[in-house]
Amino acid sequence: MATDFVRIDPSSKVPPYEQIRAAVANAAATGRLPVGYKLPTVRALAGELSVAVNTAARAYRELEQAGVVETRGRSGTFIAAGGDRQRAEALAAARRYAETVSRLGIAREEAVAIVRAVLHG
Repeated sequence: MATDFVRIDPSSKVPPYEQIRAAVANAAATGRLPVGYKLPTVRALAGELSVAVNTAARAYRELEQAGVVETRGRSGTFIAAGGDRQRAEALAAARRYAETVSRLGIAREEAVAIVRAVLHG
């Protein structure tokens, strides 16, 4: 399967397009998807993940805006060279943190205060 780097959790509160976006960004940031890797077409991705075409298209649009992927006309969508890997990695870490504090029942304000304390260390 060409999309083994992404799994959709239908029971998640995170929208499917965001699950796709986060999975691709994380795979690009960690090198699991190397620079130049050709992603499936929007239709193929939607079909493989059983999501609407618009869902896959939105994920790709957001990834392109973030510099994680680049679309080369009819040639397809590829993992971008250089892109904003640090930002993608930071976003993936922030999402993991947000999921953890949510699971622990920590209030949003307290979670932000924890991050600020660590950053200002």
